[in-house]
Amino acid sequence: MSRLITSRWVRLALAMAVVTAVVVAVLRLRRPSSARRPVAVPEPTRAEAVPRTGAAPKVKAWPPAPILGTPNPEILRGYATPTKLPHFLTRRPAPRPPLDHATRRLLTRWGAVVCALCLLAVCAQFLESTVFSGRGHAGEPVFGPVTRAQELAPEVQETPAPVVLDADCHPAVRRPQLRARSPRVTRAVNRQWVRIERWLRVNAPRTYGALAAPARPGTIAVAEAQMGLRLPEDLRASLLRHNGGGPSLLGEDPLGVRGIRDSWRMLCEVDGTDDHPADEKDERSEWWDGRMVPFTADGTGCHLLVDSVMRDVGRSCDDSPIGFTPGGVRVRSYYALLKATADALETGGSIGYWRPRAVEGVLDWDIVGSP
Repeated sequence: MSRLITSRWVRLALAMAVVTAVVVAVLRLRRPSSARRPVAVPEPTRAEAVPRTGAAPKVKAWPPAPILGTPNPEILRGYATPTKLPHFLTRRPAPRPPLDHATRRLLTRWGAVVCALCLLAVCAQFLESTVFSGRGHAGEPVFGPVTRAQELAPEVQETPAPVVLDADCHPAVRRPQLRARSPRVTRAVNRQWVRIERWLRVNAPRTYGALAAPARPGTIAVAEAQMGLRLPEDLRASLLRHNGGGPSLLGEDPLGVRGIRDSWRMLCEVDGTDDHPADEKDERSEWWDGRMVPFTADGTGCHLLVDSVMRDVGRSCDDSPIGFTPGGVRVRSYYALLKATADALETGGSIGYWRPRAVEGVLDWDIVGSP
């Protein structure tokens, strides 16, 4: 029972309830039965027993009748107070015969034993909570392991550095808002997608068949509200044409809207704090920051991402800081990466040390130089 009930105050209350129940039971058992004892009828006197006339002796009834007469059951029912309770709740229980002397003696002894055990348990619990609480005077610990550093220099205590949360990973709750498309950005992104789709249809038909349908503007608005940031216009226009799927970018699979949100949440759960002091804060030199938007994943924990403030493309992998030269070259925006991919597909060129090629109808990327 002590393993099931961990609170010592709950155990103390249960022990007191058991003691109270035992005491009440003992008192009720020791109380005499409520059955009415027979009333002794006094014997008549000699004068009353033997009348002068020589008639048969008359014995007066006991107890004597009242002056106004004995009320019959009909009169008593007229004075009875009506009740709304059921009859089985208001009727009096039948008198039970009293217990014999041996049974009362046995119950009294067992009740005393139970009371003694409960009192012992209460005293032991009180002693444990008082003596073994782990605190002495002025809040000093009494028991517990003492490290070697505390033995050698108890007056030197290092204060742990405060944890600074990444505000970008803990955005305020807001309502989703639909944003109008930028016609100029949409035309530019669609133009690059036409080039990529044309090459895939001829050289990598399996990858071309895996192109996803457009994303819904409402889905993007909800993801932006949950992440507390706005997707760059070129990335948003690309999602409104293909919601993930399709050709890989620099050897990594593109993510849809929900994949972007889920990856962002996962990275914020892994590292949702700032690694630098407030006066030396640099989000771009950390392993992760909440203002970044991951849009690809390679399955090993690496992601291509775009800075929602600076708009350039970087790569986050392992525990190293974010690098903003994916493939060994600087990529100014998501649109610039999309255009460089289309150029590399049409000309057989490369993006840094990454070169695309078709293998059995699937787009693949090779490393042509030392990364």
